[in-house]
Amino acid sequence: MEQTCLVAVVLSMAVKSQRSGGEDKMNTTGFPFVAASPNFSFAISPFHMTYFKKAIEDMASDSLRCVAIAYRPYEDAVPDTEEELAHWSLPEDGLVLLAIVGIKDPCRPGVKDSVQLCQKAGVKVRMVTGDNVKTAKAIAVECGILSSLADATERNVIEGKTFRALSDSEREDIADSISVMGRSSPNDKLLLVQALRRKGHVVAVTGDGTNDAPALHEADIGLAMGIAGTEVAKESSDIIILDDNFASVVKVVRWGRSVYANIQKFIQFQLTVNVAALVINVVAAVSSGEVPLNAVQLLWVNLIMDTLGALALATEPPTDHLMDRTPVGRREPLITNIMWRNLLIQAMYQVSVLLVLNFQGVRILGLEHQNSEHAIKVKNTLIFNAFVICQVFNEFNARKPDEFNIFKGVTRNFLFMGIVAFTVVLQVIIVEFLGKFTKTTRLNWQQWLISVVIGFIGWPLAVVGKLIPVPATPINNVFSKIRRTKKSEEPVASQ
Repeated sequence: MEQTCLVAVVLSMAVKSQRSGGEDKMNTTGFPFVAASPNFSFAISPFHMTYFKKAIEDMASDSLRCVAIAYRPYEDAVPDTEEELAHWSLPEDGLVLLAIVGIKDPCRPGVKDSVQLCQKAGVKVRMVTGDNVKTAKAIAVECGILSSLADATERNVIEGKTFRALSDSEREDIADSISVMGRSSPNDKLLLVQALRRKGHVVAVTGDGTNDAPALHEADIGLAMGIAGTEVAKESSDIIILDDNFASVVKVVRWGRSVYANIQKFIQFQLTVNVAALVINVVAAVSSGEVPLNAVQLLWVNLIMDTLGALALATEPPTDHLMDRTPVGRREPLITNIMWRNLLIQAMYQVSVLLVLNFQGVRILGLEHQNSEHAIKVKNTLIFNAFVICQVFNEFNARKPDEFNIFKGVTRNFLFMGIVAFTVVLQVIIVEFLGKFTKTTRLNWQQWLISVVIGFIGWPLAVVGKLIPVPATPINNVFSKIRRTKKSEEPVASQ
């Protein structure tokens, strides 16, 4: 006679069910180590064990998670209260196997492409899972973490208990090569994160369980799942993935690199303006006692540089080109050699041209026969105007520090185009109508054309400058090495 069961408690992957006839049974789900027939019981022979093990291995090789379902009759009294159940040891011997089930958890669409994009960007994706090693290998191949099963070497794939048994130095030695860790616990994930960070890597960790909280907190970037994640995991993380999709991690990487790149663009632009303005005024003040750029003009230049420049360059949207770059190391300088090259080329050009105008501007502009005071005012106005126009053109150069096409995607950044237009319009108003406040005078169309040409030359000059190779070693590292060398060569005074 068919009878139904009622699940009363779940504990240690085992459930107790009570049949309507009064007989208690233990239904256990877990990793398959015991086998029997679902219709009638018979003793397990070595042949049957081999058969079941092969079936499990075949399912694991097809990226199926294997679960064995078994039961056993139980005639003793079963505790009723939760407190008694907590201290009750479930009998797990003499189980009768009902089935071995292979559960498929397929990769979400786009996960493999996202993994490949991460690898292309220099981001190594590692999988830490509680599944057995064979299942983990198959899943890793399916989602692109391993290119094939041939890549599943001893150093690439490791069990959690093996990794756990190693010393700290041994874990650091193999941490770089690990792609898959099977049969692992949350503590194994934490040990892997610590080993990678000690080696200087920037580590991001995804997790959803309470046990993942230590690893999420230890990582440089903790990514918790917004749907399946627990509150503890979310509190321990830095970023919450709302759709629980690995493809969103790629967006995090892209936007993170975009923010970093935009900061670099603004710094390059800001330093160019500062260096050029400082050198021009200092040299002019030392040589003639007068500065071509007065306080009000420098205030407007600072407004362009700090406020409008930051808005224009810091709002650049992320591009696919960012994912072609190698990751930035933890201790790499913010100002790269490429930035120094671009900065120096533009600053030297602006300083050279504007200093020539400062010393020879009256003659070059044909103002010798005009009133001396008016000629100097026209010359200084032209220097101020050309300097501001140079910064407008240089904003385009700062958008793409390492690319030749500085106009790529510029029409999609409406804020950038609006700020550039606003700067130009306001500069025209300042020069033509607000001369009383800025101590400038109106310029004719020829002088405006000279200002625009001076600024425009910065574009082809930037293209030529990008053809100049730069050393791979950061400049500040070279200077630090020189200082250490000199310090080591100093004689030690005797005591």
